[in-house]
Amino acid sequence: MDKNNYFSTRRTIRKYDLSRPVSEVFLRELLAKASRAANTGNMQIYSVIINRDPEKIAALAPAHFCQPAIKGAAAVLTFCLDLNRFNRWCELNGTQGGMNNLQGFTWGVIDTSIFAQQFCTVAEMEGLGTCYLGTTTYNASQISDALALPSDVIPVITVTVGYPAETPELQDRLPLDAVVHSESYHNPTDAEIREFYAAEEANPASMKFVTENGKQNLAQVFAEVRYPKAANEQFSRVYKEFLKDKGISL
Repeated sequence: MDKNNYFSTRRTIRKYDLSRPVSEVFLRELLAKASRAANTGNMQIYSVIINRDPEKIAALAPAHFCQPAIKGAAAVLTFCLDLNRFNRWCELNGTQGGMNNLQGFTWGVIDTSIFAQQFCTVAEMEGLGTCYLGTTTYNASQISDALALPSDVIPVITVTVGYPAETPELQDRLPLDAVVHSESYHNPTDAEIREFYAAEEANPASMKFVTENGKQNLAQVFAEVRYPKAANEQFSRVYKEFLKDKGISL
């Protein structure tokens, strides 16, 4: 890994070399480094479950729609918001944790995400490849059951890990002016927004995606096919009910 160019060449890896296992000892070393990440009040209200057993990974796969990245992973890490440990520590010391609410949930999700990203950075700098699975909150209840998560423990992020068996092309990113604002928010003009997305819309892969889905443009693919409102609202209802069952009051 060329650490000087790491951030400018970083890419998601979905195909792994299973002839090169990733030991739990190595993963724990990486997680120890990742745990130095910033977090709210140094409470570390998160936990991570490591799965290396192929049978356990196979049991998790349906909750992630059997994506190739999980079916072929050397290890799967599920990063969780963990209020169980903190709340029990408070009880053992004659007090009650006050985190089972929107504020505590927000802190936990932020801190869990920072921890997960720090792990990915450390792992990739050591030659591993990683892939975030965006399906964890879709089927949180199923994942929770598979991992025997108690009340107050919420799966937030899943990362697949392994030594790369591919070198995919770099994915486009929006120009910096689209995401960076100086001193205050600049509400872009219609012309600026069109310019921000022009390169991505002109990408041959994007154009093929539009044609395959019978849409007029890339925005319609995202809003009507990949992340439609009806599906988002349905997943939201299911996830909100799951959080309630886990003891989180929103």
